[in-house]
Amino acid sequence: MSDTTWLQRAASTLAAFRESDHPVVSLARDLLWVVAVVGGIALLLYLFAGTWPAVVTIESESMVPNMNVGDLVLVVDEDRFGGLATWAEGQQTGHSSFGNYGDVIVYRPNGADSVHPIIHRAMTYVDTAAVEESGLGEYYTDPHGGYITKGDNNPYTDQPNLRISGVGVIEPVKKEWIVGKALVAVPLVGYLPLHLTEFAVVVILVILIHDFVLARRKEKEE
Repeated sequence: MSDTTWLQRAASTLAAFRESDHPVVSLARDLLWVVAVVGGIALLLYLFAGTWPAVVTIESESMVPNMNVGDLVLVVDEDRFGGLATWAEGQQTGHSSFGNYGDVIVYRPNGADSVHPIIHRAMTYVDTAAVEESGLGEYYTDPHGGYITKGDNNPYTDQPNLRISGVGVIEPVKKEWIVGKALVAVPLVGYLPLHLTEFAVVVILVILIHDFVLARRKEKEE
């Protein structure tokens, strides 16, 4: 009996929330709808891509002209839609993406979560012995194998030429540092995440204006 009463009260509260004309309740209802839509899209992207984040925004010109500032890039698991191919492997097999051989990967520099991931092309994979023989080992206290990466618009590879404050000299990318590989880029849409606060303010203002107009229209009809 108590369960039925609780369910009835919950249903009544929900109905009142859905039907209320109070401005605050109306705004809350609209915001919840926006959150539900965005959350649903994020879930679908995760299920499709198999990685998180499933989208990233290009914030620098290091991949120009194949990726530009403001592009929104869909990122999938490195083994989804075929295994990860480097630039060196692409030359042999003909595999290419974003205007050049091999795949473009998103990786956490030196495994750090404190800085934004880097999106550059995987040039080749080297094991620990190759790192030491090539002379790269002298730049690292603990030389190890991994992917050598490079921005298409950069003259040199990230390893060992890129240094990030708080992270140090960028090391060969271990497989566990890879977030995923780039699948497709949509021009300009990435400016939205770059200005998320401003966009949220605009959305709230639009909702408030919409609710105000509907309220005035309803008053005139009554």
